[in-house]
Order: sequence, then structure tokens, then C-alpha cells
Amino acid sequence: MKIRQKKGGKPSAATTALQKAPSTFLVPSAGSLSAYIHAINQLPVLDAEEERALAVAYHKENNLEAAQKLVTHNLRFVVNIAKSYNGYGLALPDLIQEGNVGLMKAVKHFDPAKGVRLISFAVYWIRAEIHEFVIRNWRLVKVATTKAQRKLFFKLRSMKKSFSWLQKQEMDEIAEQLNVKPEEVSEMEKRMTGKDVHFDPSPGDKDENNYAPALYLSSDQDTPEKAAEQAEWSAHCRKLFNRALSQLDQRSLEIIRARWLNDEPKKPTLHELAEHYHVSAERVRQIESQAIRQLKEIVAAQNA
Repeated sequence: MKIRQKKGGKPSAATTALQKAPSTFLVPSAGSLSAYIHAINQLPVLDAEEERALAVAYHKENNLEAAQKLVTHNLRFVVNIAKSYNGYGLALPDLIQEGNVGLMKAVKHFDPAKGVRLISFAVYWIRAEIHEFVIRNWRLVKVATTKAQRKLFFKLRSMKKSFSWLQKQEMDEIAEQLNVKPEEVSEMEKRMTGKDVHFDPSPGDKDENNYAPALYLSSDQDTPEKAAEQAEWSAHCRKLFNRALSQLDQRSLEIIRARWLNDEPKKPTLHELAEHYHVSAERVRQIESQAIRQLKEIVAAQNA
């Protein structure tokens, strides 16, 4: 079993304890699943007093054997929870493995002084790890990324009465129960029912039956080489243009910026600029034309 831990950090005591547990109690493989379940079912369920004593020993005395016992004697409950996620098409041993990670985390955070049983506290941690695993592996493209989408994903899976598409009335009812918009339910249903498709043709596919997107989807974008060349040319032109602008007199530069380089939707008219500079509109037009001609000459000379 691969134990998760942060890079450069130390594993938790509960994690260390499970690593030292007999191999029978480690995460099962598909071939030994029955033997694994049989083995953990032979372990007796801890009563409340024994569980509390073990938790106290672990948290106050750092007793790793107590942590190991808390984990191994609750593994049967992880199997029961993992089985409820069988409908996602993922291997049960993998689901159990993720659930076991959640159980170890629960043992680490369990406070016996709260007066609740470990498994009641651990259900949240076990389900959280399994949920993350399902979301990561159910589709190549993630069907849910936000917390709200993940909640909707699992709720919708459990509330759908059939594999057929939801009718409007059903969609409205589910949306009302989950306190979301019907459009969100519809979008999640589309994501859930969509299938993964190979982008490239599979080696064994016949030409007439091959509908790989790579065969019929075209891209209007330039190749990376052309895109890089275009970006370099655009940067070169901007550099030349900025140099040319710097050679204009102040009034010509202001008129060009106002008339041609202004991002505002409404550009100032010749008459508005004429009033500002106290000259005629015809004079403003002449300054503008002369500045444009000067810019072209400067850029052409620099690029020669």
C-alpha cells in the first residue's frame, strides 16, 4: 500500500502504525479481495471503553500499537462504505484503499473526550477520500471541480431513478431538493452521461467505423512555429512604431493618440480638437495627415 505524506514531512503516527501492521491488513489486490475481507472480519469490533482507552493511549502517550489497533479493528467498516460506490465503475480494492487512508486520517484527528465512537467520526474522512478518488478517476475530463459541483455530482447519482435522461419535472424536483438551479442539474447530467472518446484513431479500428475527433476536427489556429513568428513580428512592429511616435512634436502626438490610439468607443472629432487647440478643424486635419505620413516614413526607414 502506498502511504501518502507531504514531501519532506514525517508520516503521522497512525500512518506509521498501519505501515507496521501485518500484510493481511494492508490494502487488498483484486485477486485477494475475498481473503482480505475474510481476514479483517475475524477481528472483533472494539467496545466503547476499549476504543476510548486505545485513543487516549495513542494521543497522550504516542502509543503506535494503540493507533494500529484502532485502524485495523475498523477496516471492516471501510469495506462497507466503499461498496456503496461500486456504481462508478472503479475497482473496489482501489476504493477500499482510499477509504483506508481516510480512516488513518480520522484516527489522527479523533478526540476520545468528545464522547462519540471512532467510526461515527471517521465516516466523513473515509467518504471524503473516496469522493476525491472518484472525481479524479471517473472521467478523463473532470466532471466536477468546485465543492458545489462535487456535492451535486454525488447527490444526482443517488437520486436518479433510472439511466434515462431526466424529464423536466424530475429535474425541477431534484433542483428544488438540492437548492440549485435546474440548469445546473441539466449541465451535471450532461457531464455524467458523456463518454470518453479517443482523440486519435485506435490501431484496430476500421476506417469506415472510425470516428476519432482527430480525423474530422480542424484547427483554425496557427501552428506553434507560425504563432511564435507572428508574435515576434508584432513585437518588432510595436517597437518601431513607438520609436516613430517619440519623434513627433507634442501636439501631433496628442492628436494621433486621441484620434487613432484611443481605446474609448467615441473618438474626439476634428472640431472638438480644433476648439481645444484654438485652431481651425482644417488645421487639425492637416496636422493629423502630416503626422501619419511622418510615422510611415520613419517606420519604413527603420525597417529598411
